[in-house]
Amino acid sequence: MKLTTNNSALVLIDVQEKLLPVMADKEALIEKLSILIQGARIFGLPIYWMEQYPKGLGPTVGKLAELLEGYHPISKTSFSACGEEKFMDRLKADNRKHILVAGIESHVCVYQTARDLVEQGYYVEVVVDATSSRCLQNKRVAMEKLSKLGGHTTSVEIALFDMLQTSDSPHFKAISRLVR
Repeated sequence: MKLTTNNSALVLIDVQEKLLPVMADKEALIEKLSILIQGARIFGLPIYWMEQYPKGLGPTVGKLAELLEGYHPISKTSFSACGEEKFMDRLKADNRKHILVAGIESHVCVYQTARDLVEQGYYVEVVVDATSSRCLQNKRVAMEKLSKLGGHTTSVEIALFDMLQTSDSPHFKAISRLVR
């Protein structure tokens, strides 16, 4: 399925203060998530901003929360965002069928959200360079399992340039500046 600005949305999973310090490649993760969020905003994509039990795990890291100004996080206690009624209601109301999923941890909340979305008929792409786990082996296993269930993987730049489709796009210069 072709990724377009009209059929796509971004789900940002649990990039919270108490989780981030133990993630592999956390600096690269924040850089890629920053680019992805800014790109999603340039394209006007709906962004579903999830936080796992923020009372215990803290809020989303400050740099990303700043980029999400104007959006509101959705709290959850289920590992899958699909277990949160508010998320599912918003997703259904926006009627987007191509879902980009990014965040942490790859093998828990990212995987379970992506799996559940695939099972509900969504075309799901996990943005691999914008996800992490404490152990990279868990991330690899999660992506392999998801692939066998019908989910897909992508990268930040692949997703952004796929939505651009042409250098004639009015968003080309803004997206090009992001990835430099």
